Amino acid sequence: MNLQPQSSSTAPQVVSREALISAITTFLSGWDTLDDISACLSRELDSAGPRALIRLSRALSTAGADWSYYPRDPLARRIHQVLADRILLPDSSLQGGEHLAALGSGPVVIVANHLSYADANLVEVMFHRAGAEPVCDRLTVIAGPKVYSSLKRRFSSLCFGTIKVPQSSGVSSEDAVMDPREVARAARRSIEIAHERLRLGDALLVFAEGTRSRTRGMQQMLAGVTRYLEVPDTTVLPVGIIGTEALFPIDDDALHPVRVEVRVGAPILAHEVRERCAGDRQAMMDEIGRAIAALLPPEYRGAYEKAE
Repeated sequence: MNLQPQSSSTAPQVVSREALISAITTFLSGWDTLDDISACLSRELDSAGPRALIRLSRALSTAGADWSYYPRDPLARRIHQVLADRILLPDSSLQGGEHLAALGSGPVVIVANHLSYADANLVEVMFHRAGAEPVCDRLTVIAGPKVYSSLKRRFSSLCFGTIKVPQSSGVSSEDAVMDPREVARAARRSIEIAHERLRLGDALLVFAEGTRSRTRGMQQMLAGVTRYLEVPDTTVLPVGIIGTEALFPIDDDALHPVRVEVRVGAPILAHEVRERCAGDRQAMMDEIGRAIAALLPPEYRGAYEKAE
C-alpha cells in the first residue's frame, strides 16, 4: 500500500483521502467490485471527517518505531470491517461465540494458530460480527517486526492495539542483525508492556507458533509464550482459524475472496495448566496447542494431529 503523505515544512504529514482510497483499491486490483468499494470508502471517510484522517496519518507514521505498545485507530478499524464485508464470502462463520460472551473483565490471552498476515484482522472482524464488541475493544495483538515493515501492514495493524516484539531467531532472520543483548532487552520490555496491558484489562492475542504455517498444519507452540500467562488469574482462550491461508497466501501480495471459519474453544485457567504441567513451559504450550488443534479439521493440526 503506497500511501504517500502530503507534506510541508509547517504542517504535519497527512495521507490524503484520495491517496488512501487509491492505495486500498490498488491493493484489490482485478476485483470487479472496485467501484462499489471506492464508493463505500468515500462514504466512510466523509463520515469520519478530516480529523480522523489526520489521526490515522500520524498513527501510520509512528507505528512500530520502537519496542512499545501502539493503540488502535478507529478509522483503520472501521475501514477493515467495511472491506471484510466485501472480501469474506457470505458463509464465513464463527463458532463458540458463547465462550466470548462468558469472558469476564480479567486478563485474557487468546492463543490461535497462524496461517496468514490477515489472521489478527480476521479474528477482530469475526469477533465483531459475533457481537463480541467488548472483546474487540480491548484486543491487543503481539506483533513481530514484519508487521510494521510496510505502510500496508502498519495500516492493518491499527485495527487493534499492538505490542512490537522481537521474534525468536529460530523463526525470523530479521532479528539476526540485532545484538543478542538488544534482543533480550527488547523481549523483556515487550513482556513487561504485555503484563501491564493485561492488568489494564486488555485481551492479548498471541500466535504462539511464532510464524505462519506454510502447510496449513500447526507448528509446535513456542515455550516462551508462557511468559504472557504469568499475570495472576489469566484465562487462556484457544482459537482455531480455518481458510485464511487462501485469503492472503504466503508469497502473494493480494487478497482473495474466501470462506473462513473462526472456532472459539472453552476458556482454560492458566494456573491450572501450570499445575498440571508442573511448571514445564513446553508442556504448558503443548497442552494449549492441543486445545487449539481439537478445534481444527485434521489437515490443520500438524504437530498436534493427535489432538483428540
